[in-house]
Amino acid sequence: MTDEWRGWREAAQAALYGDEGFYRSPEGPAGHFRTSVHASPLFATAVARLLTGVARELDTGTVALVDVGAGRGELLTGVLAALPEGLDVTPYAVEVAARPPGLDPRIEWCAQPPAGVAGLLFANEWLDNVPVEVAEADAEGVPRYVHVRASDGAERLGSAVTGADAAWLERWWPLSAPGERAEIGRPRDAAWAGAVGSLTAGAAVAVDYTHVRGGRPPFGTLTGFRGGREVRPVPDGSCDLTAHVALDACAAAVAEAGIDASTELTDQRAALRRLGVGGDRPPLSLATTDPAGYVRALAAAGEAAELAARGGLGDFGWLLHRVGLPALPP
Repeated sequence: MTDEWRGWREAAQAALYGDEGFYRSPEGPAGHFRTSVHASPLFATAVARLLTGVARELDTGTVALVDVGAGRGELLTGVLAALPEGLDVTPYAVEVAARPPGLDPRIEWCAQPPAGVAGLLFANEWLDNVPVEVAEADAEGVPRYVHVRASDGAERLGSAVTGADAAWLERWWPLSAPGERAEIGRPRDAAWAGAVGSLTAGAAVAVDYTHVRGGRPPFGTLTGFRGGREVRPVPDGSCDLTAHVALDACAAAVAEAGIDASTELTDQRAALRRLGVGGDRPPLSLATTDPAGYVRALAAAGEAAELAARGGLGDFGWLLHRVGLPALPP
């Protein structure tokens, strides 16, 4: 930790991924916040169905599953348990932290997405933790970089935003009124285009907090999480640092990288319904004919409802690219 003033991207990189960074802590992300993966095994079941469908379209019995931002391997573990017999899967966990003990030996642990694989690349709440610069419009409406002090999270305005960052703001998140803020998503665009480009064929999915041009929050979304609670973002390694993702910009970056892929941007509620997770309650008649089955179905419906809830997990954006596969029908 240092008391020098730095841009948010550099400060967050050190706080999250440095030697003593938040994401290297033994408890992992699950010790501080709850994602869809932790909310219900139905999420892993849905990903297993998606992977199975991709394998069918690729007409192969062997398929890759790449989990980017894998945490401690929770999603991969759940998907492997939910897969149908006969499908040979090579699972990759992409994560900066060390491999946790006791993880399924089939899972390959790596720092970057493997290149040249065919299958499903899935990134659940990864892009929101790719560090970015923060900009704020000064009293004259000029966007300036926001500098932060790691020890206490204090901020001050730095130099004017110029070059590629200024062009990104103008295109995706224009600032004009004094005090307006934005997170400059260029590193996320590049990271996502690189991840999608690692596939020779298959599908790539990014699931994250999102907003689109025309609906950007006027003061940004940067925040912190610790111990299950939202906290003030301080880049000292003690908390998660996250900001919502401009998934529309990420989608455009894939096309501009020359990757031949169809694109769909939807929400988690719609995506999970398509994968058979709807949250419908079981019929009351089942309580008479199969009481135990009714209780199980009711519990599953409750979990599905949480995953698809308006104002909650159901509002997550799903950005889907199909590489070497026909686009989905509208």
